[in-house]
Amino acid sequence: MAEEKTQAELLREKLFMNKKHTADFVDDAEMKKAMDFAEGYKKFLNDNKTEREVAKFVVAEAEKNGFVPFDNMKKYNAGDKVYYLNRKKAVILAVIGKKPVAEGTRIAAAHIDSPRLDLKPNPLYEQNEIALFKTHYYGGIKKYQWTAMPLSLHGVVVLRDGTEVEVSIGEKEGEPQFVVSDLLPHLAAEQSKRTLGEGIKGEELNIIVGSFPFKDDKGSELVKLNILNILNEKYGMIEEDFLTAELEAVPAARVNDIGFDRSLIGGYGHDDRVCAYPELMAILELDDVPEYTAVAVLTDKEETGSDGNTGLESVYLKNFIADLARADGLKGRDVLSKSKCLSADVNAAFDPTFSSPFEPKNSSYINRGIVVTKYTGARGKGGTSDASAEYVGEVTRIFNKANVNWQMGELGAVDAGGGGTVAKYIANLDVDVIDVGVPVLSMHAPYELIAKLDVYMANKAFKAFFEAE
Repeated sequence: MAEEKTQAELLREKLFMNKKHTADFVDDAEMKKAMDFAEGYKKFLNDNKTEREVAKFVVAEAEKNGFVPFDNMKKYNAGDKVYYLNRKKAVILAVIGKKPVAEGTRIAAAHIDSPRLDLKPNPLYEQNEIALFKTHYYGGIKKYQWTAMPLSLHGVVVLRDGTEVEVSIGEKEGEPQFVVSDLLPHLAAEQSKRTLGEGIKGEELNIIVGSFPFKDDKGSELVKLNILNILNEKYGMIEEDFLTAELEAVPAARVNDIGFDRSLIGGYGHDDRVCAYPELMAILELDDVPEYTAVAVLTDKEETGSDGNTGLESVYLKNFIADLARADGLKGRDVLSKSKCLSADVNAAFDPTFSSPFEPKNSSYINRGIVVTKYTGARGKGGTSDASAEYVGEVTRIFNKANVNWQMGELGAVDAGGGGTVAKYIANLDVDVIDVGVPVLSMHAPYELIAKLDVYMANKAFKAFFEAE
């Protein structure tokens, strides 16, 4: 016969917060859905390693699902599906809702750029019969992590005649790859005296791209000449074309399951494609016409401060909403002030090996579901929008109703550092906004880790938000 619970036990059940591992939260059928969703995400991550590639994928998937290019002079009806491609690097998708836009929209915004090594405008040089590319790192990285590992090269080159040539080399079986060298430990006594942050300097992130000279010819820079000849034969490039190119070096490693139990996914670009993909799938797979117009923003340049015309410091989202408003005889601000937003970005998962920068009671943990982050910023909440209690309550009620496992988490201990997202730029448009996303281990490293159950819960969360009444 089961013992009766004590008064203290009953009170604990009633009053204490008890956030659970998501595996205790789902049944076998939903666990299978989560694992299947993870397989689609892994393929997406393998196939799309730059913001241009993600944007191209998004447009293709949108068109397969009935979305059409947005016409800013047209009035749309409930159920219509549109997309706007911004300079091939950022995309907005929208499903027009039943309610007029005067009652606001439901926006989710993730970024599709990730830390990487960009080639400098004049990158190619030869030194001691080795050809190399000079790079300028993009976003916040630990520079030493980018040495002695295979890299692939992606991007676009605009030739002298205006032809655009897409470049992707180092991903397919049999293709050459590239590498930044590092000094052997036997000769690294002086290097080892540097601080960890200076162990590899920015100007030392030079990518080795070849070592054969051009035929048996005579003259200087024959290795550089040979590389240019290869690029000319393959892409039609001359050296001057580097000046009008956007070429990015990214890790060539494939995405893999991690752990004996295959519970984790390791790969490049989880920040922030682990939020972009479930957000995209949520709007593509809306079963019914939503009450409010659903807007999915997949933006660029977050890793460098959201500046530029493809980042959310620009007005392209504001203009998109203004165009929707104009069709109903409204101004953009009339719609934005009543809109709600999920800023879909990752948070740092508690790392038991490096626990000191975290405050355990207010950290996020892998496998406990999507992270709700009330504020980001650093020291004294600098540079954050800080969501209101009312909006935190509204969003978490939506998640609870849809059986979304969620947790609350800060980005590290108070004086440990901090970071930011696009939330503050959307808040500046007079939109209610809060950060939600997937917890990540080894964030900003060339190989990051996330939990399969967390990316699945992110998809459930975005879909519930879009479908909420």
